[in-house]
Amino acid sequence: MNALGRHLVADFHGCTRDLNDPKLVMDALEKACEVAGATIISRTGHHFSPYGVTAVVVIAESHLAVHTWPEYGYAAVDLFTCGTSVDTWKAFDLVKTAFGATRVDVKDMPRGILSKAELERAAAQAA
Repeated sequence: MNALGRHLVADFHGCTRDLNDPKLVMDALEKACEVAGATIISRTGHHFSPYGVTAVVVIAESHLAVHTWPEYGYAAVDLFTCGTSVDTWKAFDLVKTAFGATRVDVKDMPRGILSKAELERAAAQAA
């Protein structure tokens, strides 16, 4: 299959770490980038009152994002990487461990699936 990227969309349940801690959430995403081989471009986040954190790390290869519901021990995790230089599953494993998730539902979606003709056209343009 000729996909431009990989998109892991996951639900982390039963998280045992403090998902209301913005530093913990952002640190997990930054470490996930490091172990996966991603290049961080920028980061942003928001701590909701009284509960919840949203954190996004923009990487040269796309993005990693998390939205937490600490009161439910739940995190929605979105890891999208393009190309073949980043190991998206290493990022996934790091975040899962960092949050102490006890149950995970994950979808692995290839993104930008190209036809043979599209690949040939791109190769010709690059030459």
